[in-house]
Amino acid sequence: MDRLRPARPLRLSSPCHGLSRHMFGLSLRGRVVLRYSRSILLSALDQSATEGAARAHSTLARRWPSAEAVVVDKAAVAGILHEAERFRADLVAVGWRGHGTARRLLMGGVSRGVVRGAKCSVLVVRQRPRRVRRIVIGFDASPNAQRAVQLVAKLVAPPDGRVTLVSVAEILAPGSHGPVVGGIRSTIAREVRRINAEGARATLKALNRAAAELKRSGWRTHTQLRTGEPLRELMTVVGTADPDLLVVGARGTSGVRQLLLGSVAEGVLNRSTVPVLLAR
Repeated sequence: MDRLRPARPLRLSSPCHGLSRHMFGLSLRGRVVLRYSRSILLSALDQSATEGAARAHSTLARRWPSAEAVVVDKAAVAGILHEAERFRADLVAVGWRGHGTARRLLMGGVSRGVVRGAKCSVLVVRQRPRRVRRIVIGFDASPNAQRAVQLVAKLVAPPDGRVTLVSVAEILAPGSHGPVVGGIRSTIAREVRRINAEGARATLKALNRAAAELKRSGWRTHTQLRTGEPLRELMTVVGTADPDLLVVGARGTSGVRQLLLGSVAEGVLNRSTVPVLLAR
């Protein structure tokens, strides 16, 4: 993602929580003593936040000379979202904070809050990222899927850069409940086949248009039209393609926050082992 061409300086926000309710827990001869020490904690957090911002700035400045580091005295999610909106950010990058087997709990509260609350695209990174050469895009021809393609098209394609576009067609099946006269059954089956074929043609056409846009930006492309359950099929491709980045579109831009992502976007955030870029 360091190859995005910035239209304005990059800003890094490092949130520092309010300190009014922080305490130390000290163990003295088997007893636990809670001692409030605002000044010590304030100094420690200030120093930690400042050092973290300095390290991040040093790393980013190698490719983003105009990068800024800002320490914000707010709760993490609120601070990041506030700075992103104030800075009119095109992209927010956050880390993934969880470990363990409970997939729904893997994404930390800060990451999940930013993903659901941000008005712009969000990059969620689990591990040390590799150079972005191979990208998989989950494409359903929705407006945000189109934005995902446009966002990738803005990246500087490396000489060996390759994008795999994946669409999953929803296949209708004739109903089998209750008795149906033979002639009617065959008519229904024929109509279902026609609807499935039309849907597949429309999906393939949209895939080819997206691939053409990426080719114009210098990316080699490969398209896959699959059938089945969308999340499972997309993750199957991710497992075989071994991408450096997975890109999907969110489902909406307003309404109930839990429903903004859609089941596929929510699913890949919980299951993907590679960085996920959620496009809005």
